[in-house]
Amino acid sequence: MKTAKPELTLVKIGGNIIDDPIALHQALTAFSQLKGSKILVHGGGKEASKLAAILDLETQMVDGRRITDQPMLDVVVMTYAGLINKRMVAQLNALDCPAFGFSGADGNLIQSEKRTVQDIDFGFVGDIRHINTPQLLSLLNSKVVPVFCAITHDGKGQLLNTNADTIAAELGIALSDIYSVKIIYCFEKQGVLINTNDESSLIPLLTTSKYRDLLAIGAIYSGMIPKLDNCFRALTKGVDRVIIGNLSTLENQNTLCTVIQL
Repeated sequence: MKTAKPELTLVKIGGNIIDDPIALHQALTAFSQLKGSKILVHGGGKEASKLAAILDLETQMVDGRRITDQPMLDVVVMTYAGLINKRMVAQLNALDCPAFGFSGADGNLIQSEKRTVQDIDFGFVGDIRHINTPQLLSLLNSKVVPVFCAITHDGKGQLLNTNADTIAAELGIALSDIYSVKIIYCFEKQGVLINTNDESSLIPLLTTSKYRDLLAIGAIYSGMIPKLDNCFRALTKGVDRVIIGNLSTLENQNTLCTVIQL
């Protein structure tokens, strides 16, 4: 008889939740109360853009992805790996959750390569090539709760800005042989909406064919496209369940949200 895999919950927090101290505390409290093995991944793009503005640096985005030159890379490393990551780790440990903060460079956990220039030069942006699964399993087996920021490295000393949704998906894929992995993408919306300003336009179940149809009519755009591409990739590569929702989803996974299915 085949032994059931242990469960692992991988939560990615992003959007306005990170900018709102009350919402962030609620999210971290809900995360700390999740049973079993778990990993937290976070973004922080708006915080990075605020710091960039203070430093008189222009933020450039293409299809929801940040163009990262050297000055902007310095900003995102300071913001993601420093301010936001350590703020979250401190709050989680105050909630008796044994959190440790990581970038992909720590322990060589996530190695990427600089994105090749095609139509757009994204600068110091990394596409993930390798997850150090043995090292990650060692951490989880030691009851560590990893908290990953959106920074990886190329193995040659270069830090790279890397999409946090992609990090969540790739970590889930890497661990899917050992764990039954559930990924929760948590942000300020109830899920995937046809109209981003109308919560009643929630799509409760999004399949591959439905996604293609919505893309064709331009109903899904900007930052939601890379998020959903990552969701479907995770499911095709062994992740068991992927959902997108808001704080209520993290607190009660029976609440309304968007379930992603192939």
